[in-house]
Amino acid sequence: MKKHIPNIITCCNLVCGCIAVSAAFQHLFVSAFLFILIGALFDFFDGMAARALGVSGRMGVELDSLADVVTFGVAPSAMLYMLFREVRYPEMIYSNFWFMVMPVFGFLVAAFSALRLAKFNIDERQHTTFIGMPTPANAIFWAALISSSEDYLCSPMFNAPFLLAFEVLFCWLLVSEIPMFSLKFKSKSFADNKDKYAFLAICAVILLVTGIAGAEMGCAFRYLSRGLAGCIGTYLVMSIAGSYIHRSSDE
Repeated sequence: MKKHIPNIITCCNLVCGCIAVSAAFQHLFVSAFLFILIGALFDFFDGMAARALGVSGRMGVELDSLADVVTFGVAPSAMLYMLFREVRYPEMIYSNFWFMVMPVFGFLVAAFSALRLAKFNIDERQHTTFIGMPTPANAIFWAALISSSEDYLCSPMFNAPFLLAFEVLFCWLLVSEIPMFSLKFKSKSFADNKDKYAFLAICAVILLVTGIAGAEMGCAFRYLSRGLAGCIGTYLVMSIAGSYIHRSSDE
């Protein structure tokens, strides 16, 4: 029985992804975000369970990737699809053609997430670090941003071309060759995990500040969601900066 436990947890991740997709298409962005977060928790614990029980295998790896494509690829894409239907369109592309075509670009995230996961499965360099942006981080960023800042994204200060450019940037980050640190701790040594401890400390400050601000404004969840998107942005900046510093020192 114990050999099935990690796969059951992975299937829970998959079910969460399916619910998130359904919620997104019903314009229930907050619900979609919550189920993506729950799916991310299951994704974290399935690998931990497999290692603890000593039952990791090829089937579990493949099932995990299939579940991740849904939860961290299709679900945020569904949210982007719906957002493209509401976002403002500048006059030069204000036509029924673009109203139908632009939302389809939302599924670029699903395609590039699948590419990212396939690349991860065959890349021997990614045991302790990541090469490119992890799919859960990308999904949580988009879900947090859309669920908390829909008013701004659909305001005159933003528009469909900006959204597409932003999406393309993150699709590139998914499959880029930029090294990004993992939050897996092999030891508790501060010297070996400086970047991880620094990142967690910064995230704690961001979430504390946004949580307090949100509580004062009466919308704590919205502010915390924005804070979480900010944490993902911090992760990207620290990873890219760290990669640049490491490359410069090697030269």
